[in-house]
Amino acid sequence: MQNLTLSWQSSGAVGAAAYVASVAVRRSGRPAAGLVLRETATILGLFAIWQFAGQLSVMGTDGALSRGQWVWDTERRLRLPSEYTLQQWVLPHPLLVQGANYYYAVLHFGAMIALLVWVFLRHRASYAWVRTTLVLVTAASLLVQLIPVAPPRLLGSTGLVDTAVQYGQSVYGTTIGGLQADSYSAMPSVHVAWCVLVAVAVVRISPSRWRWLVIAHPVLTVAVVLVTANHYWLDGVAAVVLLLLSYLLQWTVARVLAGRRAQPAVEPERVPVQI
Repeated sequence: MQNLTLSWQSSGAVGAAAYVASVAVRRSGRPAAGLVLRETATILGLFAIWQFAGQLSVMGTDGALSRGQWVWDTERRLRLPSEYTLQQWVLPHPLLVQGANYYYAVLHFGAMIALLVWVFLRHRASYAWVRTTLVLVTAASLLVQLIPVAPPRLLGSTGLVDTAVQYGQSVYGTTIGGLQADSYSAMPSVHVAWCVLVAVAVVRISPSRWRWLVIAHPVLTVAVVLVTANHYWLDGVAAVVLLLLSYLLQWTVARVLAGRRAQPAVEPERVPVQI
């Protein structure tokens, strides 16, 4: 299966073109269309940075396997459910495995785009909050990923199968735009961070009684990243922690700004004029 995502060069170029178009459209007297193009450029630019930063590291990949092994051993000490056992339940069912591979490759990005479009068009007042959260949690994840950690599918000691390779559906291992999709950015799981963000946003913003069905997305995503051996349990835990920190940062900044606005203006002391 071909990598279904844009390369960093492609997304960066399209994002730059969208931004230039947004300026031209706004000047032509169509501010709404220009705003849509500007937001499109912002998201594409963020995605380009993510794609490019995934190829960077502050350490060599030599230690990625040992760090991955440490995560695996730590999970066993914490008595977390074994990813191996979960995968064994799915492996006898080829259609489930192939469906999980596609879900991993496509749905994290597709669901996020759908969320942004929905919020922008239907709930504009909440859009800045959703977009800022996306930027913060993705940036934090990229900083952590500068220290490469091998996923469980690359550890020979786990007994896990690389399901995407088994069915020719891997998004890794092919060079696109001069770069290779990063195979050593297991910690944290951006897939999990994004799917929980989507669920929280929908539950918080939507007035529909059916909004709780969106919880199926993070449940399925967590299951998929585990059974495909792309992530550990702790990758998802770290992602949720970073998401909570992103919310906390925004809440703190909002409180500080609200406090400053609430402070009464101090009038300058009047000096009596002597005649």
